[in-house]
Amino acid sequence: MTPSDNDAGDLAFAVPPPRPEAAVETRTVGGGAVVCTLAGDLDIESLAPVAAALTGLLARRPPVIVVDLAGVAFCDSSGLNLLLRIRAEAEREGLRLRLAAVPPTVMRVLELTGARTVFSVHGSVESALAS
Repeated sequence: MTPSDNDAGDLAFAVPPPRPEAAVETRTVGGGAVVCTLAGDLDIESLAPVAAALTGLLARRPPVIVVDLAGVAFCDSSGLNLLLRIRAEAEREGLRLRLAAVPPTVMRVLELTGARTVFSVHGSVESALAS
Protein backbone atom coordinates (compact mmCIF):
# COMPACT_ATOMS: atom_id res chain seq x y z
CA MET A 1 0.00 0.00 0.00
CA THR A 2 1.37 3.38 -0.94
CA PRO A 3 0.68 6.58 1.02
CA SER A 4 -1.75 7.72 -1.66
CA ASP A 5 -3.80 4.52 -1.22
CA ASN A 6 -4.65 5.53 2.34
CA ASP A 7 -4.88 9.28 1.86
CA ALA A 8 -7.71 10.71 3.95
CA GLY A 9 -8.29 13.30 1.26
CA ASP A 10 -9.55 10.52 -1.01
CA LEU A 11 -12.22 9.42 1.44
CA ALA A 12 -15.66 10.88 1.16
CA PHE A 13 -17.86 10.97 4.23
CA ALA A 14 -21.54 11.52 3.88
CA VAL A 15 -22.79 14.00 6.43
CA PRO A 16 -26.54 13.86 6.84
CA PRO A 17 -28.34 17.15 6.49
CA PRO A 18 -29.65 18.67 9.70
CA ARG A 19 -33.08 17.35 10.56
CA PRO A 20 -35.89 19.83 11.01
CA GLU A 21 -37.40 20.34 14.42
CA ALA A 22 -40.70 18.67 15.14
CA ALA A 23 -43.73 20.72 14.17
CA VAL A 24 -46.16 21.74 16.90
CA GLU A 25 -49.62 23.24 16.61
CA THR A 26 -51.98 23.92 19.49
CA ARG A 27 -55.63 24.83 19.50
CA THR A 28 -58.22 25.35 22.20
CA VAL A 29 -61.46 23.44 21.80
CA GLY A 30 -64.73 23.22 23.70
CA GLY A 31 -64.58 23.43 27.47
CA GLY A 32 -61.10 24.92 27.43
CA ALA A 33 -59.38 21.67 26.47
CA VAL A 34 -56.25 22.05 24.36
CA VAL A 35 -55.16 19.82 21.50
CA CYS A 36 -51.44 19.81 20.78
CA THR A 37 -50.75 18.29 17.37
CA LEU A 38 -47.21 17.02 16.78
CA ALA A 39 -45.55 16.08 13.50
CA GLY A 40 -42.09 14.80 12.65
CA ASP A 41 -39.66 12.96 14.90
CA LEU A 42 -39.56 13.14 18.68
CA ASP A 43 -35.86 12.76 19.29
CA ILE A 44 -33.02 14.65 20.94
CA GLU A 45 -32.31 16.71 17.82
CA SER A 46 -35.85 17.85 17.12
CA LEU A 47 -37.54 17.96 20.52
CA ALA A 48 -37.04 21.58 21.63
CA PRO A 49 -40.25 23.07 20.19
CA VAL A 50 -42.32 20.18 21.54
CA ALA A 51 -40.87 20.58 25.02
CA ALA A 52 -41.49 24.33 24.95
CA ALA A 53 -45.08 23.95 23.73
CA LEU A 54 -46.03 21.25 26.23
CA THR A 55 -44.41 23.08 29.14
CA GLY A 56 -46.24 26.25 28.10
CA LEU A 57 -49.53 24.37 27.98
CA LEU A 58 -49.03 23.12 31.53
CA ALA A 59 -48.51 26.71 32.65
CA ARG A 60 -51.85 27.68 31.07
CA ARG A 61 -53.54 24.94 33.14
CA PRO A 62 -56.24 23.78 30.72
CA PRO A 63 -58.48 21.09 32.20
CA VAL A 64 -57.46 18.59 29.50
CA ILE A 65 -54.42 18.39 27.23
CA VAL A 66 -54.69 16.03 24.27
CA VAL A 67 -51.42 15.28 22.52
CA ASP A 68 -52.20 14.25 18.94
CA LEU A 69 -49.37 11.99 17.80
CA ALA A 70 -50.81 10.98 14.41
CA GLY A 71 -48.06 12.86 12.54
CA VAL A 72 -45.14 11.49 14.57
CA ALA A 73 -42.93 9.13 12.59
CA PHE A 74 -40.34 8.27 15.25
CA CYS A 75 -39.89 8.56 19.00
CA ASP A 76 -36.65 7.82 20.83
CA SER A 77 -35.94 7.73 24.56
CA SER A 78 -35.71 11.52 24.79
CA GLY A 79 -39.17 11.86 23.25
CA LEU A 80 -40.53 9.22 25.60
CA ASN A 81 -38.89 10.92 28.59
CA LEU A 82 -40.49 14.23 27.63
CA LEU A 83 -43.95 12.66 27.40
CA LEU A 84 -43.44 10.94 30.76
CA ARG A 85 -42.24 14.17 32.41
CA ILE A 86 -45.16 16.16 31.04
CA ARG A 87 -47.59 13.45 32.20
CA ALA A 88 -46.12 13.51 35.72
CA GLU A 89 -46.26 17.32 35.89
CA ALA A 90 -49.86 17.34 34.61
CA GLU A 91 -50.83 14.79 37.24
CA ARG A 92 -49.19 16.84 40.02
CA GLU A 93 -51.14 19.91 38.85
CA GLY A 94 -54.43 18.02 38.66
CA LEU A 95 -54.58 18.28 34.86
CA ARG A 96 -55.58 15.46 32.54
CA LEU A 97 -53.17 14.48 29.77
CA ARG A 98 -54.30 12.16 27.00
CA LEU A 99 -52.45 10.76 24.01
CA ALA A 100 -54.40 10.42 20.76
CA ALA A 101 -53.88 8.68 17.43
CA VAL A 102 -50.63 7.05 18.54
CA PRO A 103 -48.94 5.55 15.46
CA PRO A 104 -47.67 1.94 15.64
CA THR A 105 -44.00 2.97 15.85
CA VAL A 106 -44.66 5.15 18.90
CA MET A 107 -47.05 2.64 20.46
CA ARG A 108 -44.31 0.02 20.23
CA VAL A 109 -41.98 2.27 22.26
CA LEU A 110 -44.72 2.79 24.86
CA GLU A 111 -45.41 -0.93 25.08
CA LEU A 112 -41.77 -2.10 25.13
CA THR A 113 -40.91 0.27 27.95
CA GLY A 114 -44.07 -0.34 29.97
CA ALA A 115 -45.00 3.34 29.64
CA ARG A 116 -48.26 2.44 27.88
CA THR A 117 -49.79 1.62 31.26
CA VAL A 118 -49.34 5.15 32.66
CA PHE A 119 -50.88 7.05 29.75
CA SER A 120 -54.51 7.54 28.79
CA VAL A 121 -54.32 6.47 25.12
CA HIS A 122 -57.15 7.04 22.64
CA GLY A 123 -57.63 6.13 18.99
CA SER A 124 -58.47 9.67 17.94
CA VAL A 125 -58.49 13.23 19.17
CA GLU A 126 -62.29 13.13 19.22
CA SER A 127 -62.38 10.07 21.48
CA ALA A 128 -59.73 11.60 23.78
CA LEU A 129 -61.83 14.75 24.13
CA ALA A 130 -65.03 12.79 24.71
CA SER A 131 -63.68 10.61 27.53
